[in-house]
Amino acid sequence: MATNAAPTAPVCSAPMKATSNGAFQKENPLDFALPLLIVQIILVVSFTRLLAFLLRPLRQPRVIAEIIGGILLGPSALGRYQNFLDIIFPKKSMTVLDTLANIGLLYFLFLVGLELDIRAIRRTGTNSLIIAVAGISLPFILGIGASVVLRSTVNKGVSNIVFLVFMGVALSITAFPVLARILAELKLLTTDVGRIAMSAAAVNDVVAWILLALAIALSGSDSSYLVSVWVLLCGTAFIVFSIFVLKPILSVMARRSPEGEPVKELYICITLSIVLAAGLITDIIGIHALFGAFVVGIIIPKDGPFAGVLIEKIEDLVSGLFLPLYFASSGLKTNVATIEGSQSWGLLVLVIFTACFGKIVGTVVLAMLFKVPFIEALALGVLMNTKGLVELIVLNIGKDRKVLNDQTFAILVLMALFTTFITTPIVMAVYKPARKGKPYKNRKIQRQDLDSELRVLACFHSTRNIPTLINLIESSRGTRKKGQLCIYAMHLMELSERSSAISMIHKARKNGLPFWNKKPGDQNQMVIAFEAYQQLRSVVIRPMTAISPLNSIHEDICTSADRKRAALIIMPFHKHQRVDGTMESLGHSFHLVNQRVLRHAPCSVGILVDRGLGGTTQVVASEVSYSVVVPFFGSQDDREALAYGMRMAEHPGIKLTLLKFTPKPETALNPPKADMGAESKKDNEIFSEFLNLSKSSESVKHEAIAMGSREDVIAALRSMSNSTLFLVGRTSPAMPLSDRSSDCPELGHVGSYLASSDFSTTSSILVIQQYDPSINAMEKPLDDINEASNKTMSNGV
Repeated sequence: MATNAAPTAPVCSAPMKATSNGAFQKENPLDFALPLLIVQIILVVSFTRLLAFLLRPLRQPRVIAEIIGGILLGPSALGRYQNFLDIIFPKKSMTVLDTLANIGLLYFLFLVGLELDIRAIRRTGTNSLIIAVAGISLPFILGIGASVVLRSTVNKGVSNIVFLVFMGVALSITAFPVLARILAELKLLTTDVGRIAMSAAAVNDVVAWILLALAIALSGSDSSYLVSVWVLLCGTAFIVFSIFVLKPILSVMARRSPEGEPVKELYICITLSIVLAAGLITDIIGIHALFGAFVVGIIIPKDGPFAGVLIEKIEDLVSGLFLPLYFASSGLKTNVATIEGSQSWGLLVLVIFTACFGKIVGTVVLAMLFKVPFIEALALGVLMNTKGLVELIVLNIGKDRKVLNDQTFAILVLMALFTTFITTPIVMAVYKPARKGKPYKNRKIQRQDLDSELRVLACFHSTRNIPTLINLIESSRGTRKKGQLCIYAMHLMELSERSSAISMIHKARKNGLPFWNKKPGDQNQMVIAFEAYQQLRSVVIRPMTAISPLNSIHEDICTSADRKRAALIIMPFHKHQRVDGTMESLGHSFHLVNQRVLRHAPCSVGILVDRGLGGTTQVVASEVSYSVVVPFFGSQDDREALAYGMRMAEHPGIKLTLLKFTPKPETALNPPKADMGAESKKDNEIFSEFLNLSKSSESVKHEAIAMGSREDVIAALRSMSNSTLFLVGRTSPAMPLSDRSSDCPELGHVGSYLASSDFSTTSSILVIQQYDPSINAMEKPLDDINEASNKTMSNGV
């Protein structure tokens, strides 16, 4: 007798519980959501950071490492081992992982909107606008042909219009954040190519989001175009609502957060909640939650500290932990193994060629029509072909909405990876802008023509350095009518992997790097301080900003000094004095910056140990009353220090004292210098100039000190420990003045002793190294200089 078997219902796995009871309860923590998520985060972050470190010598942006890391963790590499996927990335855990990754992405797009200044886009020149449109239009048009080929071969069964729009967007996008980092890494932001690329990429970014919104609206599951129209209308209504309702609310909170006061925690909470609410609304509309967050970021006022505090609060958590999860989630969907056979690989080559040809040719042709040289136009085209996170967002949305199948998705991900990877090496190969300025002769303070303009590049890290710098400038301006002082005040800012670094680049986008603060309404308090001083004195001060990684910011400093024909670079010491008088280091990276500048500088260099020269505020000219001491042992650096001191002595408020150390008859330099006679002659010449100055000025005097041991030197220096400022030659031929070895060889023996807390807590020190044209300062290693200096100093007096 036949029986009818009941149909078997599909068995669904039980949802994962959040936490386990522990291994001692015989439970596997990886079977529970929270422990497994922690393992996934640690693995993804560690793996991508390792890849970023390995790719650093190739000067690739971190997004490359994150895309490659996601692909390697997915079914293309490690994911080919099913046990690995079942343990680390089981299917039942993907909902939690994707949700957390998308929350991170939501806030990252909010950060992107915060960094995008619509006012800057409005100011974009016509040339950049047309180049941007060409860089979008031609790839979009060529994407039509590529979409026809892909749809007829590997991506069958989807709407022709929807697939065409997705392909056009994928091929025409330029990743603005990635492009900004590449330009900063290659030091191209100062060039015409960099300025045009940044302007065009900003325009491209906005257009890409509009096109993506259109693509999402068209890709709904309902085939009716009326639904797509409603989605677009509701999306437009949301933007209008954001501008006329949300923006005034955010503006009120921004106005109630003045400069110098902490932003209320309530305002931060309200803003972050508005981001989530906006994401919910756009998700309900059907154009993805990311758009709501992006729009909120755009409408937040960029003036004042409010936007900066928001970035500071969330950027590290979002960029460091959550965003790599999105790349991992994308990588788990990417299976390179689906690209098999000559047809699939041929399609990959076709897509890459179409993307590159459209972007590069479209940009090059339009750029050359605007009389941009071919090499610069070619570099611009390659830069505009940069892809990044927005590209992955487009592809993932397309895959989730069934517009792209696995094979097409893998092809487009590899296209994005390849086009971004080749950007840096190709630009480095084809475009090498001139780094050096025109040759000039006044590369040091000591010179024959005393009436020539003295140009100084004064660098600082923060507002803490500004009062001392301004007081030093005031003391150095002299009284000459012709030989004026020109100061380039350069703010050194570190370009990190943080999102907020892009907002700094936005400033550079308008004016180049280092950029000139020419905007009349610029409220940068550092610029205001220098401009206020400039209006009161006959000193030309030009504020600048250098934005670079600390391991290469010395290139910006030295290049700027060369282009501006500076005679002296003043660098802040890498340590600052605490309240108790001890010196605290700002970090080893800042220490290395000073050493690299000494090694590569095209002019003289001074390292300023700041102990509050003139106090913590700017001193007016009538109140300047400084005692300046120059210890003189006899060397080219000592002569440079004395030349600077003699210029300072022209100020009526400066009292200059020269301590001229001479060895006792029974003491001699050992080993003797081969050019001792020539050096002594030069020492005597500048000393004669000093004597002539002292005869005409009562505020200038000198003391001759005979010395036979370091105790004599220490005693003489200690007698002047109440002085305001010491001007010291870096390689003075003096013995070490301390039993402890110095960790600051760039200060020399005398400078190291004066900078120690044992000597004084009130005397600032400027350690000067004179530019020596006989030495190739651009190539000579600092260690060799220090070694030679130590050999000279070790047995000297």
